[in-house]
Amino acid sequence: MKRTPPVKKIQSKKSVKPKSKRSEKGTFGKISVFALMVLFLAFAIGVLYQYRNGVLYYFGFKSNVNSNELTDEERKLEDIRIFEVLSRHDTKVAGFDVSEYQGNIAWEKIDKIEDDFPLAFVFIRATAGNDRPDLRFEENWKAAKEHYFIRGAYHYYRPNENSIAQADNFIKTVKLRKGDLPPVLDIEKLPKNQSIDSLKVGLRRWLNRVEKHYKVKPIIYSGESYYTDFLREEFKGEYPFWIANYNLFVENIKKDWLIWQFTEKAQIYGIKGLVDVNVFNGNKEDLKAICMR
Repeated sequence: MKRTPPVKKIQSKKSVKPKSKRSEKGTFGKISVFALMVLFLAFAIGVLYQYRNGVLYYFGFKSNVNSNELTDEERKLEDIRIFEVLSRHDTKVAGFDVSEYQGNIAWEKIDKIEDDFPLAFVFIRATAGNDRPDLRFEENWKAAKEHYFIRGAYHYYRPNENSIAQADNFIKTVKLRKGDLPPVLDIEKLPKNQSIDSLKVGLRRWLNRVEKHYKVKPIIYSGESYYTDFLREEFKGEYPFWIANYNLFVENIKKDWLIWQFTEKAQIYGIKGLVDVNVFNGNKEDLKAICMR
């Protein structure tokens, strides 16, 4: 039987499959995650370097401090920042502010914050709105004087209440004496039933009435964003400003701020709970120079 030669199979060239879009996306995703990790690490190192003195201080002296108001990590970060800010402003004056919300204050125990920085002045809430006195104003006002703090009083302004009635409420409650700080108008809220222009008219009426009574220009307190958006154009250059800004990356008081409230989460020996702490833009002699004469 005749044998037929085997037929050679022609091998085709192996085709190269193009990379799928899915694999390209996977590679890109890995690169993106890696880049984000690098950026986060750089950010963390930058923060640690920026607050290196506070970090060393905290873990050297305050590692066992706890607060039931914040988590342990939040307390650590806040204490580090407070130490850093006060260290950067060691030629200026530190102070705090209180109201009835701090409860019964042991004034005789208040001296320094973070063990190193003396507290020289205090602002005390006197009134809120057109008829509301702070329930602890009288005792706090008297105790601050007895314990040699330079003291000041502030009014919490309610935009939807009559401005003259609010000014009269403050005047009736607060008797400023020689050596006291100028009165403060605290404005934080927007009106519900009036325009911003109407709000500004009300604020000016309060300021004029209080200035006429005490013969000194009041200080305006507000958050920086509120100040920038609603107050700066109308009042800058005419009134001194006390600005609240708790941003982690704001390191120094600005030139046009009389006072900077840089935290609302401080711990001060003698006061229960959290406390606002402030830096005055000057030394103690400068602070005394703006007081009532």
